[in-house]
Amino acid sequence: MAGWETLRETVRLEMIQRGEEGCRTDGFAGKLEAAGDDEAKLMKVYEELMQLEVAEDFPYQEPSRLEDIRALRPEGPRKLDTGWSESEWRDKFYGAWLGRSVGCALGKPLEYWDYLYGKDGRPGWENVELWFRGADAWPIKGYTPGHSRAAAEYGLGLSEWTFASTAETIRHMESDDDIRYTVLGLLLLEQKGLAWDSWDVGKLWHRHLTYSQVCTAETQAYMNFMQETSHLHGGKPADWSRRQERVRMHLNPYREWIGAAIRADGLAYGAAGHPELAAELGWRDASFSHEKNGIYGEMFNAAMISAAFAESDSERIIEIGLSEIPHTSRLASDVRRGVEIARSAKSERELVSTIWDTFSHYDAVHTNNNAALVAASLVYGGDDFEKAVVTSVYGGMDTDCNGATVGSIMGAKLGASQLPQRWTGPLNDTLYADLPGFHPIAISECAERSYQVFLKLRGEFEASAKA
Repeated sequence: MAGWETLRETVRLEMIQRGEEGCRTDGFAGKLEAAGDDEAKLMKVYEELMQLEVAEDFPYQEPSRLEDIRALRPEGPRKLDTGWSESEWRDKFYGAWLGRSVGCALGKPLEYWDYLYGKDGRPGWENVELWFRGADAWPIKGYTPGHSRAAAEYGLGLSEWTFASTAETIRHMESDDDIRYTVLGLLLLEQKGLAWDSWDVGKLWHRHLTYSQVCTAETQAYMNFMQETSHLHGGKPADWSRRQERVRMHLNPYREWIGAAIRADGLAYGAAGHPELAAELGWRDASFSHEKNGIYGEMFNAAMISAAFAESDSERIIEIGLSEIPHTSRLASDVRRGVEIARSAKSERELVSTIWDTFSHYDAVHTNNNAALVAASLVYGGDDFEKAVVTSVYGGMDTDCNGATVGSIMGAKLGASQLPQRWTGPLNDTLYADLPGFHPIAISECAERSYQVFLKLRGEFEASAKA
């Protein structure tokens, strides 16, 4: 039995995934229907799907090995020069943590079917607007209202996993996977420095995360990893590279979804101003549970976040992100389309509606459509923190993930001192992560620890470069 969904649904999603990867899946819908709910027959269909080859006329090249990815990346600055003082660096680290928390908190109540996938023929972004209008809170200038006339008029609701992120209840950054992974990235760098790989990611998850705290691709990888390790004999096996393929691939049709992209921040903070290193750390992490565009999503975000500590132009930050992933990938193409949409959009409404229509062929939590919205929001928002974050959440789809990523980039770019108090104040510099030692913790303490990790890694990186 699959871990996140039923086996039948897992095989159905694998059929979609294989098609998106460029395989010819003609006839498989009939095979799936004929298999019914018989698990043995379903596994035969699944195994047949996994044996398919990418069609020769597929217009993209999408490797998953780091050296192959780098062979297809564009030219770009692999390290950026900065002249920040110690206080300026600290302001940027605090801004990144605060910005991520603000964006996540705004989007968290809206991480719900009505805004992810739309409802009653309306796209998700329109339902976001209806919710805020129904609470007399449009345009968006603050956190999501907990009550709206749209509930009665349109049957809209909010996420049942939100307890302290509405405008009426917010007093801190409540626990969320988008924040837990940032904390785990910090812990990994504190404990391991640069000496770790995807095996260490699995061990970190098993030490700190419960099975109920992981979703989609992470659920499958978490469960698959259990078959490759033990409590008594937990050392990395000599054939980990082979076992790693099973961990990230077996019954995991979510391997190009957004899960890895939201794990970039804690790692990227440690590689601030070093986008190539940040992207490599993102690759190591993403390779545990994802492949192809799922890996690129974390590399792209990591490089952008790292660059935001040194660059002030959002389009330049996006270009640096793109310079660390294959220019031959679907993700690169989709992000560039998102940038084009933002350049021509005359309003937030036009932007989000065009993004929604353009990328409606993807699942709402796929890497590519959400990355396109993130890039478009950064371009459209310019240097306006609120405009960029609000646009990314207004677009629907994975609202808290997109708000968090845009908030992280804008916060690193602008620094905490430049973020609007009406957004940062309600958090009271407090984070609850459902992780030992981080429940609660001051957001400023997390930022200081990231800064110290950055200083440590910068020393390691520069020493190895001279060797």
